[in-house]
Amino acid sequence: MRLFLLPISTRRTLIYCQRLNITTSEKQSWLDKGTTKAANLWAGWEKKESGWQKKVVDYGNQALKRIPYEEWGLKSIPPLSKRRESEELSGNEKVEVSFPSTLIPRERVMEVLRTLGTERQSLHKSRMIYSFIGMPISAPFALVPIVPNLPFFYLVFRAWSHWRALSGAKHVEFLLDNKLVKATPSKILDDLYSNGKQPFDPALAKGTAKSSTANDGVDVEERMVLHKSNGKRIAEALKIPELDVELDRAVWQVEKALREKHELKEEQRDLKAANSKLKEKK
Repeated sequence: MRLFLLPISTRRTLIYCQRLNITTSEKQSWLDKGTTKAANLWAGWEKKESGWQKKVVDYGNQALKRIPYEEWGLKSIPPLSKRRESEELSGNEKVEVSFPSTLIPRERVMEVLRTLGTERQSLHKSRMIYSFIGMPISAPFALVPIVPNLPFFYLVFRAWSHWRALSGAKHVEFLLDNKLVKATPSKILDDLYSNGKQPFDPALAKGTAKSSTANDGVDVEERMVLHKSNGKRIAEALKIPELDVELDRAVWQVEKALREKHELKEEQRDLKAANSKLKEKK
């Protein structure tokens, strides 16, 4: 497998795993079979032109879009089975980590990987437990005729999703602890980030004269480094089509967070200015 570190903003990075040398002869686990069956069922519902299945898909896709991009990234990393652990420890080759050196200095790669592999482990573990607890509570919804027990199936999906993200995070931690990672700067990523469209700036989007990178009291530390249209170019250049969706989701979420943060700061600044004027009148 190969890992990619793809900066979204100056503070946030998407980790993504590209699976290499996958053999179709390998026997699928029951979990893989269940996941494939669920994906095929969802794809079938998406083709419906109307009906409750179509509505479920529409609402479901909106909910999926709001699942943190960090979780999706960690889910792309395969769980660490005993067989895989043995192969990685006995293998001569290390796992390659590609990154844009213009945005992530080589000496910080391991630090970034360590952060991404450990900072969300406790969150995914607790959310997974809560999802399991909620399953029996949602079971009575199965008595409702015609419509499937959607709350139950959602909790099943969230429990599985948190487990996969937790497993991916532990896999990254295992690779780092055993020094099985090799940092490899990517000229392709450097060029794509440098030549891409101007990233979103919440200050300029609101019509503010100064950029949020200026020292005007607005957040000067975090800014976007990736435009939403560049995700497709990166996916095509790396020949990983599914990466386009992951980058699009990540950019949308971070832009939304920065926009809300900027608006809050603007409101606080306006409120402070109004209070100052009231004090002057008194």
